[in-house]
Amino acid sequence: MSIPGMRRAAIGLTALAVTALGAVTTTPDQADAGPKPVAVKLLALNDFHGNLEPPSGSSGSIAGQPAGGAEYLATQLAELRKRAKKQNTITVAAGDLIGASPLLSAAFHDEPTIEALSLAGLDYASVGNHEFDEGADELLRIQNGGCHPVDGCADGTPYEGAGFQYLSANAFKTATGQPLLAPYAIHKVQGVKVGFIGMTLEGTPRIVSQQGVAGLTFADEAQTANRYARELRRQGVETIVVLLHEGGTQDATGGINDCKGISGPIVDIANRMDPSIDVVVSGHTHQAYNCDIAGKLVTSASSFGRLVTDIDLSIDRRTGDVISAKAENVVVTRDVAPDRAQTDLINRYRTVLGPVAGREVGQTTTEIKKTQETLFGTTMGESPLGNLIADAQLAATDDEQGAVAAFMNPGGVRADLDAGPVTYEEAFTVQPFANNLVTLDLTGAQLYCLLEQQFVTGRTLYPSSTVRYVVDPAGTTGTAADACSGTRVVRGSLTLGGTAVTADATYRVTVNNFLSGGGDGFTVLTGGTNAVTGMIDLDAFVAYLTAESPVSAPALDRIRTTAEVPTA
Repeated sequence: MSIPGMRRAAIGLTALAVTALGAVTTTPDQADAGPKPVAVKLLALNDFHGNLEPPSGSSGSIAGQPAGGAEYLATQLAELRKRAKKQNTITVAAGDLIGASPLLSAAFHDEPTIEALSLAGLDYASVGNHEFDEGADELLRIQNGGCHPVDGCADGTPYEGAGFQYLSANAFKTATGQPLLAPYAIHKVQGVKVGFIGMTLEGTPRIVSQQGVAGLTFADEAQTANRYARELRRQGVETIVVLLHEGGTQDATGGINDCKGISGPIVDIANRMDPSIDVVVSGHTHQAYNCDIAGKLVTSASSFGRLVTDIDLSIDRRTGDVISAKAENVVVTRDVAPDRAQTDLINRYRTVLGPVAGREVGQTTTEIKKTQETLFGTTMGESPLGNLIADAQLAATDDEQGAVAAFMNPGGVRADLDAGPVTYEEAFTVQPFANNLVTLDLTGAQLYCLLEQQFVTGRTLYPSSTVRYVVDPAGTTGTAADACSGTRVVRGSLTLGGTAVTADATYRVTVNNFLSGGGDGFTVLTGGTNAVTGMIDLDAFVAYLTAESPVSAPALDRIRTTAEVPTA
């Protein structure tokens, strides 16, 4: 606990200053004879997302180095533990270990990832929003073990559950008000207590399907952390670490161990946390940073197991307070020997997965990236791969459902597509959520309101090739309660198939079921009518790749600004 520890140090200095003027009661030798601080090492990661094998494309490197892969992560963790007493090292994570995973993990409901992280020595993890992708009951199964209720034990062996403890302080069962999982854990190191509080972001219901969070309520992160920090202190815990699945972003010029212009939810949350909280291991934004915010050490290790945050704490043995805390984000390079146990696990699941993963479903002429272009200084523009997926969804629903447009959410586009042959596994890695397509009626007024909601939520909807509209950077942004009042989208500029959209006309539009349920804050879509549920989004994507091969990156010309298209 930082502040009281600092206060005690100040009192001690005052006492020494006073005794220096008179009778000295404590000699330097006596002072040195006091108990030495306890050195505790925390090894932290976040947003692993089931990347057992090294991620590819732009996701496969960081700080200019190829990075990631469970075989190398386990080796790097073991090497970092050697720098400290093994019993003094605690390995932790800040959520999204599973969900939005590559096929090798997702095909087995992410059991391989849980087994791999257990083998790697993970001790505690907070629950991220993606841990709720398949609902609370599935998360409890992941923690406690047992075969999947529908698919059984797909690899033919029993699933024993996690070898680490998931912590969830601010996800409550609505019916009882009780936490879904243990809110915190106390870990003793040489007699000193270290408390870990697990936390996901309060906004989880806005970014997870409604089925995934059914029966749950999510509380404010800072208020909940402060509540459990008080409870921990009543149990004699003075070193408190929050594992928080929420984060921030630093300036683009910042390196993996910098904290340049840190912004985002993490800043407000850390500022509102009680001074008794010493360390915040954060995540969610897939960023790397190493910060001091409000006297707290605040870290994030990017994503996909490419970094490990090496945190060293020095703790006063008598008081339990943190004397010092420092951190370093370490790249999980691939120039080390792969961990044999991880290799065996990956090979076992790769064998069970069989040949379906390598089936070729199409060809690309060039690499097609998920990266968003910059639109008037923000990453609110289009994405080559996002546009391609929207085109695939329109192609799947234009004939039978009469769709004239489709929109794709950025969070559903998970990886780049390399140039050349595209396998089923690669397509799955791009779209791993198995969302159904939903085609519904929207009025022209609702369509304009939907586009205005982009600027309220801070998320672009990637449009199909039939969509064109113009954005005014000088326009006003609506409010969460009334997005339709915004004037970012130039009225009269929205066309579908070259025809101007009118307020009173009705149009058939395709989105995925996550969006149709109001996901990512696009609540206008819940007002659509005559909804028809169609095929799985991945199936639509695969069918499009097969039919249109070789596929090229679509042009980024669907959303333009008034600088490009002057208006009267």
